[in-house]
Amino acid sequence: MALTFFNAALSLAIVLSSFAPSTASILQKRAVIVASPPSPWTYAGCWTEGTGGRALGGPTYTSGTAMTEKSCIAFCGGKGAAYAGIEYASECYCGNTLDSTAAAAPAGDCNMSCSGNATEACGAGNRLTVFSNPNVKPASAPVHNPGPAGWTSLGCYTDAGVRALANDVATTGGAAALTVALCTSACKSANYQYAGLEYAGECYCANSIGGDNGPAPDGLKGCNMPCNGNATEYCGGPNRLDMYKYGDGGATTPTTPTTPTEPPTSTGAGSTTGLPTGWSYKGCYVDNADGRILNVQKPDSQTLTIESCVAACVASGITNGGVLANADTDCNTACAGNNKEKCGGPNRQSIYARGDLDVRAPTGPQTSNLPGSWTYKGCITEGSNNRKVWKYQITNPTTNTATSCLNQCAQFGFMAGGMEYGQECYCGDIDEIESNGATVATESDCNVACSGNGDYLCGGGDRLSWYQWTGAPLYTWSYPTGNGAGSYSLLIGGVCIPLLTTPGVNGKYQFVEKFGTGEPNSTGAYELDLAYVNDISKAWRPMHVKTDVFCSASLTLPDKAGRQINIGGWSGDSLFGIRIYWPDGSPGTTSTNDWQENGSELKLQIGRWYPSAMTMTNGSILVVGGENGSNGPPQPSLEILPKPAGGSTVIELDFLRRTDPFNLYPFLFVVPSGIVIGYYNEMRILDEVTFATKKTLPNMPGNVVNPGAGRTYPLEGTAMLMPQYAPFNDPLTVLICGGSTTGAGIATDNCISTQPEAANPQWTIERMPSQRVMTCMTALPDGTFMIVNGAHQGVAGFGLATSPNLNAVLYDPSKPINQRMSVMANTTVARLYHSEAILMQDGRVMVSGSDPQDGKNPEEYRVEVFTPPYRMPGTPAPPTFTVANKDWSYGQQITVQITSGALTNPRASLMGAESSTHGNSMGQRTLFPAINCAGTTCTITAPPNKYVCPMGWFQLFILNGPTPSRSTFVRIGGDPGNLGNWPALPDFKTPGV
Repeated sequence: MALTFFNAALSLAIVLSSFAPSTASILQKRAVIVASPPSPWTYAGCWTEGTGGRALGGPTYTSGTAMTEKSCIAFCGGKGAAYAGIEYASECYCGNTLDSTAAAAPAGDCNMSCSGNATEACGAGNRLTVFSNPNVKPASAPVHNPGPAGWTSLGCYTDAGVRALANDVATTGGAAALTVALCTSACKSANYQYAGLEYAGECYCANSIGGDNGPAPDGLKGCNMPCNGNATEYCGGPNRLDMYKYGDGGATTPTTPTTPTEPPTSTGAGSTTGLPTGWSYKGCYVDNADGRILNVQKPDSQTLTIESCVAACVASGITNGGVLANADTDCNTACAGNNKEKCGGPNRQSIYARGDLDVRAPTGPQTSNLPGSWTYKGCITEGSNNRKVWKYQITNPTTNTATSCLNQCAQFGFMAGGMEYGQECYCGDIDEIESNGATVATESDCNVACSGNGDYLCGGGDRLSWYQWTGAPLYTWSYPTGNGAGSYSLLIGGVCIPLLTTPGVNGKYQFVEKFGTGEPNSTGAYELDLAYVNDISKAWRPMHVKTDVFCSASLTLPDKAGRQINIGGWSGDSLFGIRIYWPDGSPGTTSTNDWQENGSELKLQIGRWYPSAMTMTNGSILVVGGENGSNGPPQPSLEILPKPAGGSTVIELDFLRRTDPFNLYPFLFVVPSGIVIGYYNEMRILDEVTFATKKTLPNMPGNVVNPGAGRTYPLEGTAMLMPQYAPFNDPLTVLICGGSTTGAGIATDNCISTQPEAANPQWTIERMPSQRVMTCMTALPDGTFMIVNGAHQGVAGFGLATSPNLNAVLYDPSKPINQRMSVMANTTVARLYHSEAILMQDGRVMVSGSDPQDGKNPEEYRVEVFTPPYRMPGTPAPPTFTVANKDWSYGQQITVQITSGALTNPRASLMGAESSTHGNSMGQRTLFPAINCAGTTCTITAPPNKYVCPMGWFQLFILNGPTPSRSTFVRIGGDPGNLGNWPALPDFKTPGV
């Protein structure tokens, strides 16, 4: 068992890693951007990684801050390679051939911005942006070197679990120059009998083959990566070694490292001067027998000395320090920066410390004083066929412990977790252990000390110390069947791919789509009359806009006509667009009004793409955020409509500038103390008059692998207000579901909620049954919420998400927390970017749109409907009613006549008129007013004020138990902003007040 220094120290090593830095981001806008490569290089497309090895198996390098398409091309060009490929924002790969198991992928799959240039595409997870040089003739396939003089090739060997060859040996020129000759020479010089080359640039040596490793069962197939320093020969592959043995196994003569002057001096006291007070040499310690004895590694240095190493430890607040070996079996390797000093040896560290050295041996995995209801279960292998047991991985190089890892898992609803190789934490579900092919391992295989507490072990190489939550379940999902799961069905064939949908007060449904950037025959807007649901020629009425509504905002105005306003657009004049539609007609009768628009008469003060809009308590329209057109700068500001004569209402919001570009389509809600705004992963309350910040909430929790994951476009989740109940004294609760991360685009699998006006608001996390980004959510009249649409992976934008989420989830806030979600019916229609969901007047959910442009899923014209359980066959017939007064004042008593259905448990709900786009339901609000019934006459008390119920139009439902009636639109609170008289301009009709 490895000794672990309690105070982590410094060691020098060359570490090759495919870690993608957290600064990498998904390309922010809607299209993949590939720069013009330098001549004669050309863009060769987006390619998958190989399944049998790297797509490009030659030289490689990684840069978390400076990777660009040109820098990778220059690197590969300097290596004489025919191909250059960039993966995961920061990894450059070269080669003269593309592996036969790699395949061309849609351009949109390569959607991560380069770490050194956010405007360029640098591949993605398992995707490479590839460039080719036609002037370089691809070389013939590499061969397996039969062995330099004195060495014999043993073939391709496995390297799993315990390393086949224990010693990682440095070679001349480092990993980028590795060849078979260099590796075997280094092993021979260090008196080792076996030499093995792995992953194109790694050299290992030993005098015996460790663990259960041996000849690979698939022969030479897995040793498929050309050497970084010689593309004509192979240097192993992933978890595979090209293995060589020297002579007949007899000892070789060790060679002392040569120096231009005298041999290195002793590493003991007196070998160096200038150490900080209290520091001294403590001895030569064995390293890497069962993991690293010191867990904090500083960057490689060609000028390393004992003094510089100790100084680095002091600067980091580390009290022990040491240097990793270069060669030989004891601490006798010359320091790179001073050949008179010795800096460790092969698997040996020269240890220096301040004061007494505290050396501890881990006692085993942590089994007591565990957080919550966690129980240690044992040591297990990773999954079979290169599968991970659990996909959610958090790497903590210096802080990983069972306590920190398991707390993270439990916080996000995972009831299984484990630690691997000291610093890696994994979270998942118990059934994944079996489904991914993991098996029980011997306890001694889990032998690496935790990076955050050397007293305990945290797994090993491809081994996990795993734990199970054995207390009350952290969540319970329901799985209704039959009619209880609801159903999807086709509602009607469509004529457009909508970007935004709105239920109109005329009983029809308004659709707007791209105009100018969409289909060439589109008019940009359509109205759907479901009285003609069986006659598509009559159901759709073409309407007209004059500028492009691509990614705009919409609201139903509180004026007496229930006009709709559409704001913003994607470029040019459309950025400033203000479009107004006065719904007329009724189902089955002709409508004649059209969208009104004239940019020379009426426009926004600031051009806005991806803005949000909200009706304020004074009756004005608040417009917030956006960008100045496609791939343009942010517009981190708000403005008010109508604009007063001669004055600007634009106010800069520094928090939007700071969080650009992850704050588009911010969530906006009225609360008694002001205006709640949610953006990226933050939320605050603004003063409704000055718009100064009154209160800043704790940051929204993200997901288990990235607590900072976002919730607004392009990391798109969806937000709703929880139902409010008479007498409306409870604090308002905000619910947000889904989202994603920057960088790898890991979709979020939880909902979060909070009460912004609470004295000490905190976020509650509830795990969802699946990951979901580009989420749509619809409030239902019974107080529940339907979660639909989106993808399991990626971010919002054209071609930036994969794996459509076809399942619907019902969220019921009347149930206990973490028991509120039911897995409902599935659809067969992918609803990705530019999809919508709105409440219909019969209580069903209209599901529309999808414009992924990913080469896999179609642009979707079909309109579906999700039927909740309360509308399924066999449920009670819905009640019917009439209400004469459709224009309510706050607190007014309203008489409703029940015309059919015996009300045994009467309820009334008011559902705000909504406009759905990009996961944002502008205008959504759910209110349950007081209702009292005597026979067939019911009295409803209107909500009390504008803070509980901002003025506007609502669908009124009467419910008998869970079964809602068909709704009637009513207006509440009047038109205090006199919007009915606005805009008083020649090309706009107004209804008056």
